[in-house]
Amino acid sequence: MSGETVLLAEDDGGVRLVVARALSRQGYRVQGTGVAAALWGWIAAGEGDVVITDVGLPDENTLDLLPQIKNLRPDLPVIVMSAQNTLLTAVRAAERGAFEYLPKPFDIEGLVAVVRRSLDRRRAPRASAPALPEESLPIIGRSPAMQEIYRVIARLTRTDLTVLIAGESGTGKELVAKALHDFGKRRNGPFVAVNMAAIPRELIESELFGHERGAFTGAQARRAGRFEQAQAGTLFLDEIGDMPLDAQTRLLRVLQQGEFIPVGGANPIRTDVRVVAASHRDLRLLVGQGLFREDLFYRLNVVPLRLPPLRERAEDIPALVQHFLARAEIDGLPLKSLTPDALGRLKGHAWPGNVRELENLVRRVAVLCPEEVVDEAVIRAELAEARPKPPGETPVDDSLHAAVDRHLDRLVKANGGGTLPPGVYGQVLHEMERPLLMKVLHLTRGNQLRAADILGLNRNTLRKKMRELDIQPARGV
Repeated sequence: MSGETVLLAEDDGGVRLVVARALSRQGYRVQGTGVAAALWGWIAAGEGDVVITDVGLPDENTLDLLPQIKNLRPDLPVIVMSAQNTLLTAVRAAERGAFEYLPKPFDIEGLVAVVRRSLDRRRAPRASAPALPEESLPIIGRSPAMQEIYRVIARLTRTDLTVLIAGESGTGKELVAKALHDFGKRRNGPFVAVNMAAIPRELIESELFGHERGAFTGAQARRAGRFEQAQAGTLFLDEIGDMPLDAQTRLLRVLQQGEFIPVGGANPIRTDVRVVAASHRDLRLLVGQGLFREDLFYRLNVVPLRLPPLRERAEDIPALVQHFLARAEIDGLPLKSLTPDALGRLKGHAWPGNVRELENLVRRVAVLCPEEVVDEAVIRAELAEARPKPPGETPVDDSLHAAVDRHLDRLVKANGGGTLPPGVYGQVLHEMERPLLMKVLHLTRGNQLRAADILGLNRNTLRKKMRELDIQPARGV
């Protein structure tokens, strides 16, 4: 470590001093400057073993300088710092060859660790990617939680690794999947999204892999499935946790072998897609319950990415509100703004529906509030409608009938809000029957005679249903 030189470009003298002292204590020599011209002079002269630079220097944006640095000295690692903590900044830094991107404010020990890592592992030069257009960002927020999401997305732009996104409903899982596609090397290919919870069980194979003409009644023409539609692009499998076990088996085979056969077809089709999956459910828990294949979970969970709920990044709410108000104006709604007290009230809300709930509230206020400036009283009244009922008031109906009714409402929304998807009768029966049988078998410790008696079935019927539902009998029974 002794003798290695860090070139530090930071126009804030206080920050420059703190960073230089921290690095000097670790044995590094530090050459500091506040302008890009001096930094470039040192680099051109062959000085320095690693660069730390702020993006916004007075004489130049150093993101524009990065390609020149990589062309002249491809093995020189460059660590980029920025107070412009957006997804686009992180992605552009990665695209243009930065070793690491650190949003301000940063942890000084973390910066020292990055310097050490950069010197331990010199990167090979990377080809420049096409410039991204200046357009509205797909993901909003500068909180520490979102900064980590941006950094992961930036690291994945050069790869085809499978990503599994976890997060509560309304956190923006499809937006992240779209960002992985739009900023990745498959950006010129199609992005195909499919909600697994909205597809009837008997149609999943045809939906994913397509079918040939005459494959089944009603198949009057050949139809390409989602894998074929997504060739050379990205396939986003949303709510993968709701996929039936038999369909999970077929999906696993495709991911392992890289090919599939359409329903009614004879010849396999090679697949060239990047798979991004997502679920609001805990897949590890589903694996333990026997509702999700363990081997498929590990095949999908190559790069896990957890999206924080809105309550964990409340500092992003003002930026999100501004974004949603601007979008509402573009859609023809009246221009509105919120007072600081109104924003404070929003930041204190729990947001069980996450970003989607916030967007709905903002649009509702934009339509219904007559004043141009929305005050705290209006927000308080809107949030009161969504607040859970206190003890003593009408409780939530937790009966089986109510649970099924709520599940059907979710299926209606997933199907576009108009009606239920075809085949819903068989789908709902399957989703209820499997956990019922598994629970009874668990309580009887796998004794099928006792389980059949409790269920009111004969043993042969129980065994048949276990085969149909892919329920494995307990060993030794």
